[in-house]
Parts: sequence; C-alpha cells; structure tokens
Amino acid sequence: MNYTELNLNEKIQQGLSDAGYVTCTPVQEQVLKASLDGSDLYVQSQTGTGKTAAFLVTIMQEILARRESASTEGEAMKNALILVPTRELAVQVEEEATKLGKHTGLRFASFYGGVGYEKQVADLKKGCDIIIGTPGRVIDLTEGKQMDLSNVGYLAIDEADRMFDMGFYPDLRKLIHFLPGSEGRQTMLFSATLNSYVKNLAWEYTREAKEITIEAQNITVDEIDQELIHVSSDDKMKLLLGIFKKENPESVIIFCDTKKMCEIVSKRLQINGIKNEYIIGDLPQSKRLKIMDNFKAGKVTCLVATDVAARGIDVNDLAMVVNYDLPNEAENYVHRIGRTARAGKSGKAYTFCSERDVYSLAPIERYIEKQIPSRVAIAEDFEEDKSKDVYIRLDSEERDGKRNHRWTQTDTDGAQNRGKKSGGRKSRKEGRKSYSDEEIKSFRGDKSKNTVRRASDEEIAKLSGMSSDERIKYFKEKYAKSSSSVYKNAAKTAGSKAKSGKGRGTSRKNPSAARKTEKAPKKLGLIARLKSLIGRGK
Repeated sequence: MNYTELNLNEKIQQGLSDAGYVTCTPVQEQVLKASLDGSDLYVQSQTGTGKTAAFLVTIMQEILARRESASTEGEAMKNALILVPTRELAVQVEEEATKLGKHTGLRFASFYGGVGYEKQVADLKKGCDIIIGTPGRVIDLTEGKQMDLSNVGYLAIDEADRMFDMGFYPDLRKLIHFLPGSEGRQTMLFSATLNSYVKNLAWEYTREAKEITIEAQNITVDEIDQELIHVSSDDKMKLLLGIFKKENPESVIIFCDTKKMCEIVSKRLQINGIKNEYIIGDLPQSKRLKIMDNFKAGKVTCLVATDVAARGIDVNDLAMVVNYDLPNEAENYVHRIGRTARAGKSGKAYTFCSERDVYSLAPIERYIEKQIPSRVAIAEDFEEDKSKDVYIRLDSEERDGKRNHRWTQTDTDGAQNRGKKSGGRKSRKEGRKSYSDEEIKSFRGDKSKNTVRRASDEEIAKLSGMSSDERIKYFKEKYAKSSSSVYKNAAKTAGSKAKSGKGRGTSRKNPSAARKTEKAPKKLGLIARLKSLIGRGK
C-alpha cells in the first residue's frame, strides 16, 4: 500500500514525500490502520522495518486531526510523549520526527541525560508538541516542575522489551504516574521482541490493546548472510584482522559484550592500522553524538560498540556486522545483526564463538528457530596481530583521573616502557630490579640485631620433643642475656599467650595458621614457630 492511499493530513503527506516514503512497510500499514481510531497497541516487528515512522505518523496525524476538530482549548492542547531507552535513540527519533513533520508546524524536542539542562529547559519553555526522552531525564524535569505531562494524550514506548525489564521498570512505573490515566490517553508499545512477560507488565497501563505481530520467520531477515566461526579467545583478533583483509568492508560495526572489551578491541585495531571509533555508555554525550554523526556520514567506517548502541544506530547501507562476543541475551543477537540488511538490502554478519561464548549459542539458535551456518577457523583465516605483545591502557582510567597514557609496549627485555606521554619510565611491575640482602643492608644500615632470628631445622626438631612449659623455659634462658629487647619481649609474650591459650597457632582458634606452618616451616620466624608448636600441643 502507498502512503497516498491513506487518509493522512496533507502536511504529513508532504513530509513523507520529501523524505522519500512511498510504500508502507507491513508494520506501518498495520499500525496506521489499527491506531487511527485511538486504540492501544502492542507491536512486535523486526528491527529496521520502519516502526519509528509508524508511531510518528500515527501520533502526528491524531494530534493534527484533534486540533482541527477540537471544540475546546483543553482538547486542542493534547501532546505526546515518546519514551526510549538510550540517548542515541532519542536523538534518532527526534531527527526522524523533524524530517517527517517539517510542514506540520508541530514542535519536537528530545530530553536525555549526559548533557546540561539549559537547552532542554529552553525547549520546554518554547512549547513542545511531541516530547522524546529517556525515563531518567524526563522524571528529573517533571519533578523539577520544568516539564508538564498532565496533557499527554499519546504515549509511545519504543524498545518496550528493554523499557519493561527490571533495570528501567521502576523509573517507567514512576513516570507513568505523572500521566493521565490509561482511559485518557492512547498507549502504544513497539519492540522487535515482545514476550508475554512484557505484555503482563504493560497490561496495567493499557486498555484492550490490539496486538500486531510480524511473523516469527522474519525475526532474522533472510537477506543477512550469517556465519558463525568457532575460534579460541586468544585468536579472535587475528580472525578479525583476517576478515578485514579478505572482505575489506565499506562499513562495519563490531559488537562486544563489555565496555572494557570495546576499548581493547578498538585500540588493537588502531595498532594494526585500522582506523575506528568505539562507543560505550561512559563516553560524554557530545562525543557519542559526534561519533554517531561521523559514522552515519561515512567519515568513520569501523565502529566498535556495546549492545547499548545496538538499539540506537540507524545506518543505511551498513555492509557488515561482527559479533566479537556472543551476547548474553538471545534477543540482542537479533538487534545486532539487524543493523545490516535494512529495508530489504543484503548484509553480512560474522559471529565469533569461543570457549567462553559457546554457552550462549544454544539459546540464540532456539530463539531464531534455526541453526547458524558454522565452521571452525583455520590458519588461512588468520592475519598477523601486531598488538599481540601490547598491554592496553584504557581511556576510562584517564577519565577516572588516572595517568594519561594510551598503551604500554613490552620490549625485548621483558620490562614495560610506557608511551611517550608518560616519559618512558619503567613500570613498577616488570621494570623493577631485584637486590641482594647485602645490597639492602648497605642501603639501610645493618639492623640485624633488631631482627628476629630464624630457627634452624635442628632446633625445631629439639623443640618438638619438649612440653609447652619446657619450650618457654628454653627460650627464656636462651635469650635472657640478649642485648635485643625484641627477643626478651617476644619470649615473655609467647609465654603469656601459651598459658592463656590465645596464641596464633592454637588449632581451636586458628587451625589454618597451624596448617600453613606445616606446609612451609622455613618461612616463619622463631617466635612464630614457637607459637605454632605450642598451639599444636607438641
């Protein structure tokens, strides 16, 4: 069905035409047919099928229709709230809304954390017809009385499966209480995966919602050429470099499971001459947006990202996706590979499966209801990794106030020399020199008279045949005339503790100390051995 066949406002039709929208995707067609009567919706559709345009066109059409036919000012002032889980997705939805609604006269703005409040408060003062935001910032602005949600007539929740998980749910529940009741608004949930658990949670906030589901066979689009390669963790980087040499992709996103791994992979690629950027939640918002803009514009062709970015990246003509790590959640596999093959185009998805990843493979294949074509990596797949002997220093350490250095290179002597920014000093771990006992004495002076002497094996054997009282008497006589107060005090302390039964080696109080003494007797000092022997009752 073409958009021109739908009974939409002329201003919206003009925006759709300018944006190049001609034919409705299946999800857009079904949403527009089901929602324009004000019904609540649960919508499940694969990433990249046009869900964003579906709820934006619906909301804009209903706001304009209400305003044209409104009989009272209160009805005409109804506005919309669109909730998304990430900052990137908020910006993306605002850009799409601005493009589709540029002739409508409606005002759009996005609200998210990581940036100052000034601009966002200014946007609210100008008036905002469609609010797009993340739950945390919307709550902050609402509680601060800068944002008024009492007139929200339309609520759309994008990536609903994430928004209703336990991480977001408390904020979402709190935020919805600021809105009019479910009978006074239209509520729409959109997600690539919408299970019964999410629907049960959402039931409280909706009324007789209609369900729209794109068939499960489209969960993993057929146009994506998927390949799973079994490889050891140590060889992942060599395999990645081999794929780059073989494929030379025009654009690629590499997904890692953790923020730390994103930084490491990014820096190892740089060392191997592959320019890239990484995007994680810890980066300042301005930098994240700049990286995303450069990637969309083609200025950056390789991006390393966590799953946070998997749901906030809308890039046309993405050639390849690489799962450097398998995701812990099966749904995230769909979101990752869904970044490529968008709008019916073809794409390639490589997945690395190491001994650490294999436990996540079965749930993924059950979820997509098919077995991913797989093979074992061979020597021809690998390329030399120049970063193999390089110790990576994370930028997050610098952001936490630590030293400002990129990475540490291991030289042929085994000592680690820091990068240029650190002045080339040896690290404390690998570059430390060992000194003999004689050298240490020369540095500090001979303080042996104040050092506890270690007992010989013969002395230990002799003591083992004595009773506790005999051992105490032995040491008192042995060190009574010693010039060292250490021996005198130690003997007295050992005697008093032996009588009270509070010695360190007492098996009743600390049996592990006794066992440790038996395993390594030469490492303990004389007094420590005495205490241990007394404690064991020998």
